[in-house]
Amino acid sequence: MPAPRTPAGSARDRILDTAFRLFYAHGPRGVGVDTVIAESGVAKATLYKHFPRKDDLVLAYLDRVDQAWFGALRSAARDAGDEPRDQLVGMFDALTGACRREGYHGCAFINTAAESSAAGPVHARTVEHKTVVRAWVTELARQAGAADPELLARQLTLLLDGGLAAGVLDGDPLIADAAQRSARTLVDEALR
Repeated sequence: MPAPRTPAGSARDRILDTAFRLFYAHGPRGVGVDTVIAESGVAKATLYKHFPRKDDLVLAYLDRVDQAWFGALRSAARDAGDEPRDQLVGMFDALTGACRREGYHGCAFINTAAESSAAGPVHARTVEHKTVVRAWVTELARQAGAADPELLARQLTLLLDGGLAAGVLDGDPLIADAAQRSARTLVDEALR
């Protein structure tokens, strides 16, 4: 009796789950399509049906990372309370969680941008993610009453990115705590 056919959604999810794990650990450039095929257990034709080009798979991976990371930032901000001032600092709890996670390799967007062509769609997606996050932080800063919300957002997102990088370079989970304390200082100064 033949094995039951795997629904297309399930094969796509297996491909994406595998790509997520491998791309995050080794970078998209460091992982070949054949490795994704072998580790996800799908046929080559199935992978190419869902993702005709490797860039399509990398973009889907980045979409998944965006959902996870931006979702964690927004959730941490909400958990900090109703006040935008508290949310600007509270979002750094997401950094704490990320840096302490097993297998942490830093910011997937920064890592992917570093190995992609600046003229390509993958690099453009990394820039788009950073722009959307900064716009969200700018709106929180505006709601909190910052005199210069764009500047505060730029400072806080630089601090987030620096914390993501230092968390992997130093391997010190206290980096996130230091970033959060620095964020509190920046927010207090901007909202004086």
